[in-house]
Amino acid sequence: MEQNNPSVKKGTTTLGIICKDGIVIAAEKRATIGSFIADKKAEKIVMITPNMVLTTAGTVSDAQLLVKLIKAELKLKQVRTGREATVKEAANLLGGMIYGNIRKYSLIPGITQFLLAGADREGLHLYDLFVDGSVMEVPDYVSSGSGSIVVYGILEAMFKKDLVLKEGTELALKAINAAMQRDSASGNGIVIYNINKEGAKKIFDKDVESVIKM
Repeated sequence: MEQNNPSVKKGTTTLGIICKDGIVIAAEKRATIGSFIADKKAEKIVMITPNMVLTTAGTVSDAQLLVKLIKAELKLKQVRTGREATVKEAANLLGGMIYGNIRKYSLIPGITQFLLAGADREGLHLYDLFVDGSVMEVPDYVSSGSGSIVVYGILEAMFKKDLVLKEGTELALKAINAAMQRDSASGNGIVIYNINKEGAKKIFDKDVESVIKM
């Protein structure tokens, strides 16, 4: 995830894993401006309802604005209909916002990508909302950002069906850690959320000490 600068490459690492009893969402904490580390404690996972979380990647200001808008729209929908929106409804709503955002004229391109995970009355769902506004439901696992190449290598080799949340969390930790070792735009810490029928909960949050103390 990068601060606003249209001339620099975007970088981050996030992932989502479908497990037998829930979904694991994980991200690292580094935000960059080119090769400069702008923030070592960037929050790249955001709860938008008690049952849904988003990972953010791309231009920071656009990601922050879209998060605010989707949270407000979901709250408004709940007030109007008397029920909480399903994960699919939230994904399609946010996908439309991304589509409109990337196609408006701006000197700073509004490049954003999100992973949306949540639980509703229909079950557990994981969506990849790509930078062009496309919405794809994920059946097993997904990763986004510059570190995703490393993450996919780990997941392709180690993912198996019917993982439980504990196993999925351990796999997510390994995958994000591997990306941090090889991708310069990823680092400084790891955050992991678990989502199940009871809601979303942060279960891991650790900073990585980058300075060797003598």
